[in-house]
Amino acid sequence: MDYYKILDISQSATQQQVRDAYKKQALKSHPDRVPSDSPERPARTKKFQQINDAYFTLSDPSRRRDYDSARSYHGFHNAPTEDSDPEEEEIPRQKAPGGGGFPWSAFGFGAKDSKEEEQFSSEQFGSVFEEMLRDEGLAEGQEAKPTGKFWSLVGGLSGGAMGFIVANFPGALAGAVAGNRLGAVRDSRGKSVYSVFQELPQGDKAKLLSELAAKVFAHAIGS
Repeated sequence: MDYYKILDISQSATQQQVRDAYKKQALKSHPDRVPSDSPERPARTKKFQQINDAYFTLSDPSRRRDYDSARSYHGFHNAPTEDSDPEEEEIPRQKAPGGGGFPWSAFGFGAKDSKEEEQFSSEQFGSVFEEMLRDEGLAEGQEAKPTGKFWSLVGGLSGGAMGFIVANFPGALAGAVAGNRLGAVRDSRGKSVYSVFQELPQGDKAKLLSELAAKVFAHAIGS
């Protein structure tokens, strides 16, 4: 699997360029950008996992050196990518009969199954997600606690987020937005912005990701 192509960067990309490319690709392809029952969901989930495998490998200088060496030695420049046929895509991850191949599963997360892969992808994205929200003033501190700006943004998404606003941002904003819907209160005090994000209704997740993508692409990455 060509991790450079997946992140849409050159092999000479700096570590900062790798990180910026990951933010862009992860936000663009995140499964929660579409409804849970969307026919696009499986393809998006698979691509999102590949993007996370690529970032996991290329973001660490040691793993990246090992990947570059193996990629060069085994002539991997024209190997299948994320757009390849699913049946062919896994071929580079297996040892060829007679021994001439390379176990490409040595790179990326090396997850045992799709569930574990999804968990690793979520955890990795969560760390970068919180960094992006700090940059936008939507989270603060090492624990990435939501700020008033974050709750103001969430408050404009939909009624499903009312509980978070009432529990975390009391006062005029909560009163004005929540109205009579106090029964929807959820106690999310102490949670990080990513933990809150994961508990939002699906539609709100999609809107928040779109909002964040617009901010990140404009300020940190460029469209």
